[in-house]
Amino acid sequence: MNGKRMRWFFSMIAGSLLALSANGQSCTCTLRGQVNDRQTGKPVAGAEIVLKEAGRHAVTGANGRYEIRNLCQGNHTLTCRLVGYQADTLSVNLAHAELEQDLHLSEEDIHLQDVVVTAKKEEASTLPRTTLTGEDLDQTRSLADALKAVTGVTTLQTGSSIGKPVIHGMHSNRVLILNNGIRQEGQQWGSEHAPEIDPFVATRLTVVKGAAGVRYGPDAIAGVVLVEPEALPNQPDLHGELNLAGFSNGRQGISSLQLQGGLRPLPGFSWRVQGTLKRGGNIRTPGYFLDNTGISERNFSLAAGYRRGAWAAELFASQFNTEIGIFSGSHIGSLTDLEAILKNGEPFVKSGFSYAIGRPYQDVSHGLQKVKISYRRKGLWTLTLARQQNNRAEYDLHRPRNDSLASLNRPELNFELSTYSGDLVWEHTGRISGSAGISGQYQRNLVYGRPLIPNFRQASAGFFWIEKYTSRDWDVEAGIRYDYRYQRITLFPSRGVRTYQYLRFGNVSGTLGVVRRIGENWTIRLNPGMAWRPPNVNELYSEGVHHGAAAYEEGDASLRPETAYNLDLTTQYTAKRFSAELSLYRNYIQNFIYLKPQAEPILTVRGAFPYFKYTQVDAVFQGIDFSAGWVITPQLSWRGTYAIVRAKDVRNDARLVQIPPDRFSNSLRWEKQQRMGWFDKVFLQAGHQYVARQTRAPEGGDFAPPPAAYWLWNVSAGGRIPGKKQNLDVSVQVSNLFDTVYRDYLNRFRYYADDQGRNIGGRVRYSF
Repeated sequence: MNGKRMRWFFSMIAGSLLALSANGQSCTCTLRGQVNDRQTGKPVAGAEIVLKEAGRHAVTGANGRYEIRNLCQGNHTLTCRLVGYQADTLSVNLAHAELEQDLHLSEEDIHLQDVVVTAKKEEASTLPRTTLTGEDLDQTRSLADALKAVTGVTTLQTGSSIGKPVIHGMHSNRVLILNNGIRQEGQQWGSEHAPEIDPFVATRLTVVKGAAGVRYGPDAIAGVVLVEPEALPNQPDLHGELNLAGFSNGRQGISSLQLQGGLRPLPGFSWRVQGTLKRGGNIRTPGYFLDNTGISERNFSLAAGYRRGAWAAELFASQFNTEIGIFSGSHIGSLTDLEAILKNGEPFVKSGFSYAIGRPYQDVSHGLQKVKISYRRKGLWTLTLARQQNNRAEYDLHRPRNDSLASLNRPELNFELSTYSGDLVWEHTGRISGSAGISGQYQRNLVYGRPLIPNFRQASAGFFWIEKYTSRDWDVEAGIRYDYRYQRITLFPSRGVRTYQYLRFGNVSGTLGVVRRIGENWTIRLNPGMAWRPPNVNELYSEGVHHGAAAYEEGDASLRPETAYNLDLTTQYTAKRFSAELSLYRNYIQNFIYLKPQAEPILTVRGAFPYFKYTQVDAVFQGIDFSAGWVITPQLSWRGTYAIVRAKDVRNDARLVQIPPDRFSNSLRWEKQQRMGWFDKVFLQAGHQYVARQTRAPEGGDFAPPPAAYWLWNVSAGGRIPGKKQNLDVSVQVSNLFDTVYRDYLNRFRYYADDQGRNIGGRVRYSF
């Protein structure tokens, strides 16, 4: 390769680092400007700039400057807002490649909203993050499905209806989920314990990858998922949105309605109500139905806010209720039958389609109530109090043999978790910005029925302090946190005698983040950090059949806390037509805890089950996340992603199980913003995902070998019918277009059956 070609080659690479601007839209306009205080004329840092139609946002730096690239031509509604200032909204017309638009904020009417505060706290971090909005959320059917769009994030599945996020190969208690600013607290330790969150509540999902324990506390070793609703309205007019969706596989239907507004007689007051219904039947693989895999879901949420002067208050309440059928072919009666299924690869139990949900199944409810009070004086003070109640009932395949007990239809496992939490946070802005806070939490978990984990009470407290220096070319952030946790475990009675175990854990977390901006487009982020996680009660004391996971699980009371040393390096570059992002990470975890398959299944009075034990090793997780986008023509764009994870037990020089295999994806999208008959924003998209066979699984370390590699093809199309005050969005999507037979390595039910076949989905969204 001669020198000229080499310069061309490296210039193409240099012009390719940062992923997929404008959700892959074929648009090249740039909007930039400065935000100043109207009274003092000084730059305003931390102000959020939102373009409603494009679903894009930015936050001003220490010099008050903002910039949003890769926007489409046409009219846009621009809103600028910051806690303590009146929101400024205006219309801008992008007719040329660049537009300079300055804004001025006034302190006359202080405007406080929860989403604004959360967004500002997000941008303060130097950790790599990805945000999903708009169509990325509209085209999904669950929280786990939506997060699959983020490079480096996969899903741990239990059948086709239950999924939870996996970040860089780690999941469950190592991935913290913040639901509307509150730590989601449920029985998240189980592989089939999916987050109890209605995806229609969120208008934005943000994934923070890397050890984020300083800001969010223990359990954030792998990262954090922020589930954020839309900001409460600041106008009294009634607004709403109706979403309808249907899917061929499972004949599933979803409806969700949201209404919001204010009260003209009471300025500063706003409200929102929202509800979702979901119903689906047996899922079909390319060859057969999966018996008893239906789902029924009923959710609602209420929110109200009031702002006056320097004060603001917000109330939020949500209720999530679901019944999920567990594939009946996963509960096997004898070791001989289980071995036959593992060998033949097909379930004994096959059926036709049905909406009926019978044993085994889960009946789960989750309630959340939140009060948030904010006051702005010498910074922003925020007090948040919350209460959560999580009830999880798991029903075995077989009823009790005693007829009188069988008629009661009681669950074999019943968990009741109550959580009370409080956080007080102070934030300040400027060239040196930061936050400090204290948090406390109390939990009580009661277990009824056949024992699996013991009852426990838990109290925890933490303190953190983060400071960040910002200049034109550099951001430097450092933070420290200390957490303490106390547990009282009620051990299983022995001869009628109840005993208690008292556990105490405490440790420090720390982080250092450096961001270097080279020119206007190139950014490099480096984040070393340390986090820790005490062992959960299930890891210490589990003993018995876990019905939802169709497994026998055994804990180890001698387990010690995990300590993680994380290093992330992310480089980004954005050109007008080509962009990409590359992340390298390495995470060394001392005393890593995982559920290890044992040599042989186990036979119990409830049947034969795979046998797992919680084990502790020293582990290394390392890998690469890469994503790129190319605007080929004004209407045609391409997107590609690639992710690999390597994990190893360095203590025993062995491989680990349940590590995501290599995967990459490509998609081609045609989109036209201009009017075409009744429609505008018309799009056509086709793409595929390749998932390799996991060749790095331990030999003989699982009950079945890793499944073969597979390709999945997907197509979608849609558009919007615009109105004066209403819009109607319609779309059609086909997943697994060619009805491919496959099994995913991260699906716990791959032992028994194939994964889901072709699925045709249609969506309608009416907003007014």
